[in-house]
Amino acid sequence: MIYAIGDLHFDYTKDKSMDVFGDNWKNHEEKIINSWKEKVNDDDLVLILGDTSWGLKLEEGYEDLKRIDILPGKKVIIKGNHDYWWSSKNKLENLDLKTIHFLFNDSVIYEDFYIFGTRGWLPKDYLDFTEDDEKIYVRELNRLKNSYNSKKSEGLKKIALIHYPPFNFSGEPNEFFEFLSDKKVDFCLYGHLHGDGHSLIKEGIIDGIDVRCVSSDYLNFNIIKIA
Repeated sequence: MIYAIGDLHFDYTKDKSMDVFGDNWKNHEEKIINSWKEKVNDDDLVLILGDTSWGLKLEEGYEDLKRIDILPGKKVIIKGNHDYWWSSKNKLENLDLKTIHFLFNDSVIYEDFYIFGTRGWLPKDYLDFTEDDEKIYVRELNRLKNSYNSKKSEGLKKIALIHYPPFNFSGEPNEFFEFLSDKKVDFCLYGHLHGDGHSLIKEGIIDGIDVRCVSSDYLNFNIIKIA
């Protein structure tokens, strides 16, 4: 089985409260962990769509990653906009975590699924989109392409992971989604949107792709089965 959830926003220090986004965030870590343990087996794969830990440094994020590492299943994690602890691929791999793969310009094959992705970035129709945003946008788009091209994927079902929604604020697909459409991806999962941001969520079969938002609060903190 393949499961997914995004925006865990774990914080082992308990200093960063998510209650500002609503009362439903109270005890959200316990809700996620309980759902995880109820559904996931050790042979399953869990896709984590960024914003995993509030840790600012790698050693801080490591405390939350260790809690995830001992949960059932194998895990694939992409970077979110709040994952300030995220470091070089070499440093991440040297954390000696047993069940976690950090998706970083590469891809993962699980059974007959090809899994690739990147963080993404703000859409170009964002009101305060700057030249620096443009540089990050282009870099993230290239990382998505590098991830897709990192292994042979012929004959495999394709799952794209992207933290930011691959749509403009207008609701139109952006260049990230256009790339996925061109490659005839089967699934596109994203997160990032919370609270009032849920009004921007687009889901369903879009241009032949099964698109799903997996932000933890949107899922009511229940990990969901993808395939």
